[in-house]
Amino acid sequence: MTVRAKGFYEKFERKDGNDRTTHYCAGCGHGIIHKLIAEAIADLDIQDDTVFVNPVGCASFCYYYIDCGHVAGPHGRAAAVATGLSRVLPNKIIIAYQGDGDLGAIGFNNAFQAANRGEHFAHFFINNALYAMTGGQMAPTTLPGQKTATTPYGRDVVKTGEPLKVSEIFNQLERPVYIERESVADTKRIMQARKAIRKALQIQKEGKGYAFVEFLSPCPTNMHLDPIKAAQFITEEMERVFPLGCFRDRSEEEPASCQEIPRRSLEEIVSADYESEQNADLSHVKERLYKLSGFGGQGILSLGLVIADAASLMGRHVSWFPSYGPEQRGGSASCSVVISGKEIGSPIIDHPDVLIAMNQPSLEKFLPTVKKEGVVIYEASIPFEPQAKDNIQIVKFPAIKIAADNGVPKAANTAMLGCMTELGLLDIPEREIRNALERSFASKPKLIESNMRVFDAAKEYTRQRLRKNRPSD
Repeated sequence: MTVRAKGFYEKFERKDGNDRTTHYCAGCGHGIIHKLIAEAIADLDIQDDTVFVNPVGCASFCYYYIDCGHVAGPHGRAAAVATGLSRVLPNKIIIAYQGDGDLGAIGFNNAFQAANRGEHFAHFFINNALYAMTGGQMAPTTLPGQKTATTPYGRDVVKTGEPLKVSEIFNQLERPVYIERESVADTKRIMQARKAIRKALQIQKEGKGYAFVEFLSPCPTNMHLDPIKAAQFITEEMERVFPLGCFRDRSEEEPASCQEIPRRSLEEIVSADYESEQNADLSHVKERLYKLSGFGGQGILSLGLVIADAASLMGRHVSWFPSYGPEQRGGSASCSVVISGKEIGSPIIDHPDVLIAMNQPSLEKFLPTVKKEGVVIYEASIPFEPQAKDNIQIVKFPAIKIAADNGVPKAANTAMLGCMTELGLLDIPEREIRNALERSFASKPKLIESNMRVFDAAKEYTRQRLRKNRPSD
């Protein structure tokens, strides 16, 4: 009578053919490691709380055997899938299981970055020094001189590099809690692997962080050896390149905690602290479309964010859609802001109600798109006199000069905000605009006062020089 190991299904009903045996070749290490994991899950009483991320490779069908939750990951992306699961299911035990090709090649960056972040899952890495499922080709972990389907004369490290030592690489990172390499080549080593698996899962049960266990595992079929000689290859050849042992164990330390982020509930957002106007029916609010444009580095995108934030403080529907080139400074930049009393169908603006142009290319490009009876405000230093048509009102405004005269040359975008506010183009109470402007400098509080000075100077200039040309709402 066959008795199943703890943690396995009674019968492997998802598997075609014999429902009592695995699909692995004789002498393969996967079956041993599966059994150790299944028993540990059962013994730790975490079966109902465990989600197992199945890889691409010979172990794609882990869900045939281990009695817990399962998710299939794309090739090389088990660590990314495990990251997502651990974040949306923080109270569950997440396991990612990958081979050396799956993790060490196509999926290395996913795995490395997950380890660097210290994601909360157990990562089991099966190293058999080749690609097994696809026919035994050279893998990142293939030994120097080892013959494979793609290295028939042995791996030439001058051409292909040295074997990738994943445990050693991960051990350079700060965030992993536990890193160990073991083998399943014989009984003594299997017992050590058993302890490592339980340690990694206990760390998950206690919510302490990222645990990585590498297993040196025989692949008799692709090594072209019988099971006994394949196991000897592990102990005599692989362990010289990949020494066994625990690289790190910080499981007794207190886990690091995430930075607390202030949050407001929906009830707080619509609480009595907001005036009735903000909680009222907004269906009467006219939709306004804004195109803000200039050079990269002029704060065009930031100006759009301040306007969008101010409108959101009023409970309006808002969208902000940026467009910019690859250059950090000097290239073209623009953003579209939509403020509405109803849900916004698209953030893309073809014909703005208001155009802000901080440079000549933007003025020439977007001026023809402005709606009839729209408003254009352009930087006064632009050596170009746009011609008004379709009852478009054009305002020449010295934003750069006002910012420089007030000691903040980079705050021309704030000056434009002051002009728009004074001209009544935003349909937002000034206090909310000021609040949004202040919030935009939350990480640089020393700049708040100087930018408020530029904002007030721009409003004053507009009041004194442009009031007679004030656009109508």
